[in-house]
Amino acid sequence: MSEPLYLENAYQRTASGRVTGHTTEGGIILDQSLFYATSGGQPGDSGHLSWDGGSLQIATTVKADGAIALVPGAAGSLPPIGTEVTQQLDWERRFAHMRVHTALHLLSVVVPLPVTGGSISPGKGRLDFDMPDAEIDKDALTDTLTALVALDLPVTETWITQAELDAQPELVKTMSVAPPRGAGRVRLIRIGEGEDQVDLQPCGGTHVRTTGEIGILRIGKTEKKGRQNRRIYLHVED
Repeated sequence: MSEPLYLENAYQRTASGRVTGHTTEGGIILDQSLFYATSGGQPGDSGHLSWDGGSLQIATTVKADGAIALVPGAAGSLPPIGTEVTQQLDWERRFAHMRVHTALHLLSVVVPLPVTGGSISPGKGRLDFDMPDAEIDKDALTDTLTALVALDLPVTETWITQAELDAQPELVKTMSVAPPRGAGRVRLIRIGEGEDQVDLQPCGGTHVRTTGEIGILRIGKTEKKGRQNRRIYLHVED
């Protein structure tokens, strides 16, 4: 197992770690990971790993048998098991993912329909909705999202038991991705608080602290992907 440091502090950029294993594909498993592993449409983090006598670029991060594996970008000598290492995150890429991921949560608020899929990349993301034939007013969606960003709503987390989630199925918006479960509890991401709360849903990804950090966004192209599936692209700009 690897302790996911990003769940406690998505803004942490460096951390120590100890190598506890290697995967057969050449990944490096640490006792605690600063790097987010690919899941839920969010790509794995990249960055740099260094130790006494060596270093490696990390191209991506994946899940491997309950652990988190850092995948080197090129062939090289792996740090031996037991080695103390320093993790350095590609922060600009991570923060871009955080902005887009939080913006997609807002998109699921202004389009209150079941989500059938999605993906995240730096500067752009998309959600697929179970949506019957309908005109999508991109300007109106952009205006509504911009207003939510301008409110600078806090983005926080809370945890509930799996039984509590099972008793509140309306919290789950995604049809194709199961909520992240583990150790008998589920992480929820809340946007806003009290009477100003606009969203609460299960999520294991990384997010900005407030909606104001998303910055400028706009709705891009929309596509029909099947009889009732509509894809909406969202761009987050500097």
